[in-house]
Amino acid sequence: MAYRAMPAAQRSTPPDRRLIAVGTISRHDGRTTTVRATEAGVTGSIRPTGGAR
Repeated sequence: MAYRAMPAAQRSTPPDRRLIAVGTISRHDGRTTTVRATEAGVTGSIRPTGGAR
């Protein structure tokens, strides 16, 4: 029986991916800092920790 090389696997292209949103929340010295980045831009806030506005 003759050896037959298998053809290389075809590489598929990865699906298009896009950033929906990324963010972070940090708490220091009684303040909560929130930052969120999307395709539209970057927003953020600094508030007293504990949810008080």
